[in-house]
Amino acid sequence: MTEPDRIDHSIMRELQKNARITITELASRVGLSKTPCQVRMRRLEEQGYITGYTALLNQTRMGLSHIAFAQVTLNDTSSKALAAFNEAVREIAAVEQCHMIAGNFDYLLKVRTRNMAEYRQVLGEQISALPHVLQTSTFVVMENVRDGAV
Repeated sequence: MTEPDRIDHSIMRELQKNARITITELASRVGLSKTPCQVRMRRLEEQGYITGYTALLNQTRMGLSHIAFAQVTLNDTSSKALAAFNEAVREIAAVEQCHMIAGNFDYLLKVRTRNMAEYRQVLGEQISALPHVLQTSTFVVMENVRDGAV
């Protein structure tokens, strides 16, 4: 397994900006011809640097403009309890991201809903009902200033 070089990083940055870019345009932007660019992309995929391609949706246009972050503290942090929480949280459609945190709480969830009323329902009926949840604390997003890796 080879470490990505400067050109590999350029390829990955360009693909993050637009995964639908043609191979010809991508090669031109990173300073390669088409075939070496394809070979590098394939290697980056095989080595797990590129794990897939996806469409980014305009969540606000889809009616999901309310974003809240929920801190979750568990009453048990054994491996079994963490695994149960992890498995269950994946089933909540409104949870866009879930991160285990090293700090004074255990998880940080990014939750996207239509409005505060829907968030309250998700929090009360789904998040609070997850295995081993002791308490939650919510932070509502007032403005999304930057989102995404690019």
